[in-house]
Amino acid sequence: MSTPTRVYLARLSGVAVFDPNGDQVGRVRDAVARLRSGQRPPEVVGLVAEMPMRRRIFLSINRITSIDADAVVLGSGMLNLRRFEKRPNELLVLQELLDRRVQVQPDGRAGTVVDVAMECSRGGEWSLARVAVREQTGRLARRGNLHQVEWDNVRGLSGVADARGTANLLAVLEDMRPADLANALQDLPDSRRNEVAAALDDERLADVLSELPEHDQVEILAALDRERAADILEEMDPDDAADLLGELSPPEQDVLLDLMEPNEADPVRQLLKYTPGTAGSVMTSEPVILPPDATVAEALARIREPQLSPAVAAQVFVTRAPMTTPTGRYLGMAHFQRLLREPPADLLGGVLVNDIDPLRPTTPLPEITRRMATYDLVAMPVIDRNNRLVGAVTVDDVLDHSLPRDWRDRSAVMSTNPDPVTEGRDV
Repeated sequence: MSTPTRVYLARLSGVAVFDPNGDQVGRVRDAVARLRSGQRPPEVVGLVAEMPMRRRIFLSINRITSIDADAVVLGSGMLNLRRFEKRPNELLVLQELLDRRVQVQPDGRAGTVVDVAMECSRGGEWSLARVAVREQTGRLARRGNLHQVEWDNVRGLSGVADARGTANLLAVLEDMRPADLANALQDLPDSRRNEVAAALDDERLADVLSELPEHDQVEILAALDRERAADILEEMDPDDAADLLGELSPPEQDVLLDLMEPNEADPVRQLLKYTPGTAGSVMTSEPVILPPDATVAEALARIREPQLSPAVAAQVFVTRAPMTTPTGRYLGMAHFQRLLREPPADLLGGVLVNDIDPLRPTTPLPEITRRMATYDLVAMPVIDRNNRLVGAVTVDDVLDHSLPRDWRDRSAVMSTNPDPVTEGRDV
């Protein structure tokens, strides 16, 4: 195996996994170790890799030919695509050991695990041999010394820790996309998941909540104090916040909406009034809106704003004042490709598309899907009876509400999609 004989696993998290042909098959998310009797350190039997569509699979350590800081290379293109499930005698190293509070022998110094190294013996067996422990100083302004300690000299690595921090686990997860972080949270025990979620900043947690199944969203929100929960809802897109509040009882909805800032709560209240399965219930109330005398250059600058999703930024809706929903009279829309072809100084009023009938708030989802497919659109305007723009339905809204209700739930998705390979693991 062309690889170092010692590998620190927290540094390996997120590293790309390649097959022998150089094609990427996923990214490392954890390592699996098998507990052994006596004082023998756990044997590392494989890695957990995350593949497209959020599937996590097991990679036997025996099938890995190379490990370094940039890549893990497999010796075979044949993969067992069955969803990884931890066995009773196994340990997920990063998930279960990172941030664990331990004692370092022989003097019993207290510390926190920040990394764990696996080492390869001459016989090719990998085991958890060393632990990086940061000493606890008791002083807020001073970080303790970092020690690399033999596995046998650390107490508290077995069993369930009573109190574990989240800083190091967050450091491992911080570069993940919101959807990938949501996927990782689903693999954590409920209490650990809630700890990690609570430690995220408001904007990050809002993005992650939008990618979680409804039952996980509700449980995480319920674990927060109500003021923090209201702050998170303010950070979410109004349609996502409305979807989440729709899972709560009306009294709880009212409490959280009253705690939100009025200008943040009002769009959410309005969305909650629409009938489920209609344009009003799935639309975003904050599309890109500009007046007809704005220039093409101004429109292009607006859709370049990084907080806009690709679907929302794909087109500009043009209306009379006011520019917030419900707007003045709806005039038309301009797709970004059309904007790229026009002189920057031209006015939006001259480049509009207005020959496609807008949606109404009561338009049902199947009709929305049919019309978006007919006209090859990624978004459509929604207007009220007074011809005012009240929102826009984007293709991701349509997909989100067309898929089965539990499509974000990893366990539900895997149970309805049998794997095309034999059962079991190669270890």
